[in-house]
Amino acid sequence: MVEKRRVVVTGIGTISPLGNKISDLWENLLTGKSGIAKITKFNASDLICQIAGEVKNFDPEPIIQKKDVRRLDIFSQYAILATEEAIQDSQFNIEQEDPTKCGVILGTGIGGLHEMESQFSIIQEKGGRRISPFAVAKLMGNAMAAEISIRYGLNGTSFVTSSACSSSAHAIAQAFRTIQYGEADVVITGGSEAIVTYLGIAGFCAVRALSQRNDEPEKASRPFDKNRDGFVMGEGAGILILEERKHALQRNAKIYAELKGVACTSDAFHITQPHEDGKYATLAMTKALQDAQLNPEQIQYINAHGTSTYHNDRIETLAIHKAFGEHATKLAISSSKSMIGHLVGAAGAVEAIVTCLSIYHSKAHPTINLETPDPECDLDYIPNTAREFPIHHALSNSFGFGGHNVSLAFSSI
Repeated sequence: MVEKRRVVVTGIGTISPLGNKISDLWENLLTGKSGIAKITKFNASDLICQIAGEVKNFDPEPIIQKKDVRRLDIFSQYAILATEEAIQDSQFNIEQEDPTKCGVILGTGIGGLHEMESQFSIIQEKGGRRISPFAVAKLMGNAMAAEISIRYGLNGTSFVTSSACSSSAHAIAQAFRTIQYGEADVVITGGSEAIVTYLGIAGFCAVRALSQRNDEPEKASRPFDKNRDGFVMGEGAGILILEERKHALQRNAKIYAELKGVACTSDAFHITQPHEDGKYATLAMTKALQDAQLNPEQIQYINAHGTSTYHNDRIETLAIHKAFGEHATKLAISSSKSMIGHLVGAAGAVEAIVTCLSIYHSKAHPTINLETPDPECDLDYIPNTAREFPIHHALSNSFGFGGHNVSLAFSSI
């Protein structure tokens, strides 16, 4: 029987609607600041949703050369800058490592939507012969993993997962297994998404998934609140350096948390709606606890999927009740999406990072805009004010369109 190796988080990096470095994101989350505002990247005046969590003041050129910026879609740029921050944070010296034991496993829901829209406009206006030679390489979802592997000379496994809102959580789960079974010592993992575009917003408007609270952007994302009316699109990237525990200890690395267990399930029910009884979301949490060899009563905190949609929030609540029984009412739960919106393919990664920070600092950010309790959402969602308390074990949930459920179990060291 193959010995399962232990996996720890030694570096983190983000690009988000609340700042383009980890310290800004964490500080703003703790203070309950919203990163949601009117859309500025295109004219959204004819859409029923005109708000989003946009990345602000993004400048790739200190890290990416100007000539390379032209050949990278913005989602790849986000991933590269978040990766650079994570590597610097981990103090990981790639030159001293076996590059065949270092991998890149990332997730994105859609990939290069900016490039797709741009090139389609060129086709309409000028014809297909005017398409950019960079077009295919920019829009393909695996571009960011390839670019990062090339940039840092990493020859281990390198690929991208795509499962809508669970994409980067699936990537983290796969990176965990890759290290656990000895295929790699270090994996750069997480995800990136940049679909605050006309097509991206219009498409989600068409399925009536987005909030229409356009006059109060900062109050639009309100997970678990009775008056929620849909999620708010966000964008950005989250990158984690996962490392085999002994490898990390040998180089005296800072360790944020240990990734103890993962589980993935499928509702096999509906392309956009969660299973009505939450059975397989429950199973994801239960199996993650089993994989981590933890009892439900050992969990103190859950970073919820918490989208601010009617169906997700009540069914996630139901699933938590089923997975934790009487202990459910003793859990502290919060939704990062209340402040940064839904980063789709990057959501699981950013929220996993937040979960690690919560463990590391013994603090949990609030769920803002929780003003009117919903009888169907009857748990402790840390309303509106951050809370300081010991967090030894925590879950991070991601439940994607298509019924893709992932739960990640993290523990303190």
